[in-house]
Amino acid sequence: MSKNDDLRSKSADELQKELIELRRAQFSLRMQIATQSLTKNSEIARVRRQIARVNTFMTQQKAKGAAK
Repeated sequence: MSKNDDLRSKSADELQKELIELRRAQFSLRMQIATQSLTKNSEIARVRRQIARVNTFMTQQKAKGAAK
C-alpha cells in the first residue's frame, strides 16, 4: 500500500492526528539543526512533503463533504 492510499483511507480525525505528529517531528528536526546534532538532512524535506500530503488530503475531504 502506498503512502497516498494509506492517507486516503484515514478519516479527518486520523489525518489531524497524523498532522500533529508530523509537526512535532518537524519541530524536533529544527531543534536538532539548532544543536547541530542532525545527521540526516533529507529528513527535513521528507517530513515537509508528508505534511503537505496530509494537508492536501484534508482539503480534498473537505471539498468532498461540501459537494455532497
